[in-house]
This record gives sequence, structure tokens and C-alpha cells, in this order.
Amino acid sequence: MPPETPDIIPEPPAFYDEGALVGVLTTQPLGKPLDYRAPEGGAWAGAFVEVPLGPRKVAGVIWGPGKGDYDLSKVRSVIRVLDAPPMRDEMRAFIEKAAAYTLTPLPAMLRLATRAPGLGDPPSMRKVYRRGDGEPPRMTDARARVLDAAEEMGGLALTLKELADAAGVTPQVVKGLVKTGAILEEESPRDTPFPHLDPDLPGKPLTEDQAAAAETLRAGQRSGRYGTTLLKGVTGSGKTEVYLEAVSECLRQGRQALVLLPEIALTAEFLTRVEARFGAKPAEWHSGVTMTERRRVWRMVAEGRAQMVIGARSALFLPFRDLGLIVVDEEHDTSYKQEDGVLYNARDMAVLRASILDARVVLASATPSLETWANADAGKYDRLDLSSRFGPAILPEMRTIDMRDHDLPSNRWVSPSLARAVRDRLAKGEQSMLFLNRRGYAPVTLCRACGQQIACEHCDARMVEHRFLKRLVCHQCGESRPIPTKCPSCEVEDKLAAVGPGVERMAEEAAALFPDARVAVLSSDLFGTARELKAQIEAIAAGGADIIIGTQLVAKGHNFPLLTLVGVIDADLGLQGSDLRAAERTFQLMRQVAGRAGRAEKPGLALLQTFQPEHPVIRAILGGDEEAFWRAEAAERRATGMPPYGRLAGIILSGPDAAPVFDIGMALARNDGPLRRVGAQVFGPAPAPIARVRGRHRVRLLVKAPKGVALQSALAEWVAPVRLKGDLRLAIDIDPQSFF
Repeated sequence: MPPETPDIIPEPPAFYDEGALVGVLTTQPLGKPLDYRAPEGGAWAGAFVEVPLGPRKVAGVIWGPGKGDYDLSKVRSVIRVLDAPPMRDEMRAFIEKAAAYTLTPLPAMLRLATRAPGLGDPPSMRKVYRRGDGEPPRMTDARARVLDAAEEMGGLALTLKELADAAGVTPQVVKGLVKTGAILEEESPRDTPFPHLDPDLPGKPLTEDQAAAAETLRAGQRSGRYGTTLLKGVTGSGKTEVYLEAVSECLRQGRQALVLLPEIALTAEFLTRVEARFGAKPAEWHSGVTMTERRRVWRMVAEGRAQMVIGARSALFLPFRDLGLIVVDEEHDTSYKQEDGVLYNARDMAVLRASILDARVVLASATPSLETWANADAGKYDRLDLSSRFGPAILPEMRTIDMRDHDLPSNRWVSPSLARAVRDRLAKGEQSMLFLNRRGYAPVTLCRACGQQIACEHCDARMVEHRFLKRLVCHQCGESRPIPTKCPSCEVEDKLAAVGPGVERMAEEAAALFPDARVAVLSSDLFGTARELKAQIEAIAAGGADIIIGTQLVAKGHNFPLLTLVGVIDADLGLQGSDLRAAERTFQLMRQVAGRAGRAEKPGLALLQTFQPEHPVIRAILGGDEEAFWRAEAAERRATGMPPYGRLAGIILSGPDAAPVFDIGMALARNDGPLRRVGAQVFGPAPAPIARVRGRHRVRLLVKAPKGVALQSALAEWVAPVRLKGDLRLAIDIDPQSFF
């Protein structure tokens, strides 16, 4: 977790007169601010500027006064101040603290805060269309529909697509009318404010425990002081409605709110709920948003003209003018940890940013991470519990199916017991879900002639067959190739066999077992865009499928009212391997998946197929005593000094050749004095579990330290002597979540 942050007393913003020495931080990999002269007319601290860097012009931010440690006669001037709201003091403080905690160079952290196109461009314009005074010399039915649609808008402007869609014609018909003067084409500013959200509109009626929790969150919001609250509630207990009450109080105070979601596919349903609660849609920030809209969101957030943002983890780096509340929904989700580029955990960074701002944080989950549970248990976080489902819905019954009692054919994975339960739901017109956390058709493609498995040429990973795409795909680097007809190793024809099931193979089995059922597959790699995925989820929720087959994507907060049965094909899958968090993640995933069932009036049932029904995690899932599971898991971690009762850091070395990478790892392991001085231990070097990715050999070291030590400074001192030559890379992962 980020260190405790002392109260920061903001200094008045500094203004630098023309010619004054200023430090400008750019996104170029230079490590620190560079000295420049303030431009004509001067500039404020935090101003976005354009500066010369060698022969190029680059954008940067005035970070503070210049150091003066450079030949002043060679200091060049800032070229111009960009037309963008200056970066606030609190944002610069957040970037510096986040960089120090994650041991990330400042320019790389600044890149996260400037990920919007054309920040320095003048206000962007777009073409809009409205009814003109003229009439076309030749009238057609299509032209008449366009004119009628334009007149119905009462003079309001529409985009080309909006007008064409309203009239049911092609854009060319509208453009033809522009030439006649019957339709006017005008330029309009693109960066417009977002619609006003009304916090005083009535929300949904709340149950007694929901109302009590909502009032506690509102009171915390009114205090104006930093605080973090774990909002723990069983799936379907109405956590969203409760924290939307905290959002309403935040908006009432005139401050901005940020809600982080773990999955883009969740935003459509969530936006609908926000619109119903506050009368308008908020801003969106995620990879599915267009570049034009991304620029608009960035500017409107900075100007205070976007009250609320719904976003992915990177939304945490938006330039809020007055951020008062951060909600991290499904806070346990592993997607909040960025695993490449800048390595950070959005949950922890949310707490850090809020502590600087005197803002509130709500961490919402049915199955919280052990780190959050431990912080609440220690009294660092407040905790609110919602123990029952909202309305008539009740928690699903959970049972195991002992697969040792079933003698299934080698190409079948649905047990007779699960198949009977699915047929029962089909007869009742209810939905069933078959869950398997494996994408594709089969995880292994094996040659029956030579025994060779088809592997990626660039990674030490097997190629996964995706039969729907007719390709083999590497899930590490994304490399894909057509499914071959002969073995790449021995070149024997027609001896390749798919081994093991993926969701596509489960769909094939479901179609054979239930020929009259409508089967839908939910897997992230089957949809080209976020919009396609959203559309499929909405269709399923409306009853467009009888059987849903999905990966962990389906566990992330979706609401399928007709779903009453969840069948977990391989409940043991996550228990394999030596991952520190294997038990915790399996527990969370199984509980979340089971929670999709019975969210409306009809009761739900979750069936877990397992070969280990006596495993402690499986017993904890069935028993429902979550607190007992967390206490046992916490006791085990405490005894071994592992997070959250100790500290870990991963060192990932990589390069095109294995030998130099190992040499650096061995040198680090031998010279571990700075770590030993703070009581830390070094394990390794060892090949990473997937030792080659994208043609780069990977070696890992693991550093384990007691809780509370100054680990970052010791790590920085430890790696400082390392000189990386050529294409060698070193990355430090503070608080690693995975060890691949």
C-alpha cells in the first residue's frame, strides 16, 4: 500500500516573469526537469508549454523554478504556453509521490497524465447541420425526409450521422442538400461541457441497511476530510445504489466524482443507472472512447465542466479541478494492476491521490482483496457491510459435483448432474451459465505422431487454438497464425489434436448436448470492439440466449435477470501452481461467478465441478463463512511475512540473449548490501515462469522485506550501479500481483 501521506499545505501558485529560469518536465525519457527561460508574457507554474529539445519541439509542464545547474548562457526559452488549463499543484504532487512509490521515472508518470491528443491545439471544431431557408430544385422522397427531420429539431444542429440516421438516408443525401442551401453546414466547437447532473433527483428506495450505509458515506463526504471506506456487500446487495448516494453528496458540494470500473463492458449498464439517478450521462474515459472525445473529457474535467467520470484505471490521472470522491468498484479485480509500462495499482493510487486532495475513497466489493480486508481489520479503513440481496432476490445455493464419481469420455467436460440441471432450466425458460476461465478452443495443440506441442516462435508459451477465428494465438505476445494441417515439427499430416477445453470447445459441447438451446459465448477475444461486447451483454440480459458460456469476463458485475444456474466446469483450475494469491483469487472468482445466479425473483443455484471437494478453498466457498476464510488466509500470510503483512518487490530483467540477462541478475544477487541493511532478502535470479516473451529472455528476482521498512530507497540504491547496455531492460514491480 502507498505510505501515509502528511497533510500538504498548498503554496500560492508561482508566476514566472519573462526570462525567469523555470524547470520544465517533458514526457521524454530524460529523468528530470530541464532549465528554460520563461516566455514572453511569463507563465504560471503548471502551465503546459512547448519547448525546444535539440532540433525538435516537445510539450512539457513548468514544474517549478529552474535549478541553474546548467550553463545559463546556453539556456533556451520556452517557445509558447499551450492553450490548456495549467496542471494543478495537487496533480504535480500526486505524480511525484506515485513516481517515488513505484520507482517510475517522472517523465513516464507524466505521460499517464497527458494521454489526450492535441492538448495545445485551439478549440476543436466539427461540422453540424441545420435547416436552411432554401428549397432544393428537385425534391425526392429521401430529400423530403431529411428536411422533415431537420425541421422537427426546431433549428437545433445535428451531426451528419445524426441527421442521416434520423431521416433514414445515406450521408450523401444530406450533403447534396447542403449544395442547394436547403440544409446549412456550420462549424461548431467540439469541446463542449457535459450535461448537468442533478444530485437532488430521487434515487431508488433503499432497504434499512442500505439507507444506513448511504448516510454514513454521505456524512463522510460532508466532513471534507480524507477517508477510505470498504463497502462490502454480497453480490446483488445494491452496493452501486449506496455509493451513488455518496456521489450525489459529492456533486451537491460542487466537487467532482470518479468511478473506476474493472471492465469496459460494464460501462453501458452503469451509464444507464447513472442517467436514471442524476438525469444525464457522465463523461467516459477508457480505451473504447474516440480520440476526439478523449480530448473533450480531458479539457472539461480540467475546467470543472464534467462533474462525474466513469473510467478505467487510467482515469485516475485525469486533471480534475476539484475531485471529492473516488469509487473503486470491484476493488479486488486484478485489472486494476497495470502490468506493463508504468507498473502501478489503481486501487492504491486512488487512496494516495485522495489523501493529497482531502477526498473520500469507497472501495466496493463482495469479495475484497486481502490487502483491503486487512486495512479495514486494522482500523485504517472504515467498513460498511450489506448482508442481504436487494428486493426479493436471495443468495444462490452452492453445491459441488465430485468429478471422481463420474466417468466422462475424454472429450466431454459437462457432468450428467450439471447437464440435468441445465435441461431443467431450459424447460422453465430460464438461463444457465457454464463458466470456464480459459479463452479459445483448446489450451494445447499436440501432434499425435511426434508428441510435440505447438509453441509460439517468440515466447516460451503454447499456442492456443481459436477455432472461431480459425487461428492459433499466443496469449502472451498476441502472435497468431492459421491452424496448420500438418505438424510444424515432424510434418506429418492430420495428426494434430486439440487437448483440453476452452470456452469455444465448451460451446461445441453445449450445442451437442442441448441442440435446441441458443448458446452465446462471452470472451474478450471474440469481439472486435468494446461496443460489440456491450451489445452482446445487453442482448443476453434481455433474454437473447439460453446458455451463456464465458471466461472471468462474466464474473465482473453483469446483471442477467433470467439467469438461475451457474455451472463451474473446472473449479480446481485456479488452485494449481504456486501463486501467492491462488487461494484468494479462486475464492473471489468462484463467489463472484456464483453471484450471477438468482439476482431477480427466482432463486439461483451454483454447481462447482471439482476433483478436490475437500480442498479448504472449496469448503470455504460452499460454507459461506467469508470472514473465516479471510482470517485463515491472513494468519497464513502473517506467519510467513507475506503481503499485506510484509513487502514484496519484483525485479524483471530482459534482453534478446539469455546470458547477459542472467549475468546482471547474478551481480545484483551478490551485491545485496543495501537490501540487507533494511532486513530484506533477495531470491533468485531465476527464469521467469514464461521465460521468453516477444523474443526477449526474462529473468526475475524477488525481494522480500518486513512491513514498514524504507524499501523503495533501498531498491533504488541497490540497482543504481547497474549499467544496461544495448537492448537490456530492468523493471521494478512494487507490490507485484502476478509472477509470470
